[in-house]
Amino acid sequence: MKHADRKPQRALRRTARRRGGMENTAPVDRRWVEAKDVHLADEVRYIQRLAARRDSRIVTIGQFLLFSTESGDAWILDPADHLASRIAETGDPRTVHIVETEKSFEVGWRGRYEIIGSAFVFSDDESGRTTTILGYPTREITGRIADVLG
Repeated sequence: MKHADRKPQRALRRTARRRGGMENTAPVDRRWVEAKDVHLADEVRYIQRLAARRDSRIVTIGQFLLFSTESGDAWILDPADHLASRIAETGDPRTVHIVETEKSFEVGWRGRYEIIGSAFVFSDDESGRTTTILGYPTREITGRIADVLG
């Protein structure tokens, strides 16, 4: 197997230890949950519901960041490695492979992202296509990423 062919498999196997807790950074809806009580799949569904309502929110879970937008899109990001998967598009949920154990999460990442000023840029591993999206709350996302990465 070529090195380039292994990249998506490595991204799929990427796991993150449950550290700390989860903070929902919604303007009014702020809560703290202990790590043992966090279920990544539940938080993904929560963000998908917010995206369907066109409600913009940002949630951090350990080293992961999830966000929904007023356009109905939602994403899960791994800021440390710039990995991303879209979990909702124009209000419609999209499937993402998630496996949870007592000590870790496993996410099937679809590609990589970059934030350049006000642009959210996503490079899809499968198609090789790069998409630039304007209108996301990039300033808030980069602020939360700085918090996540410490």
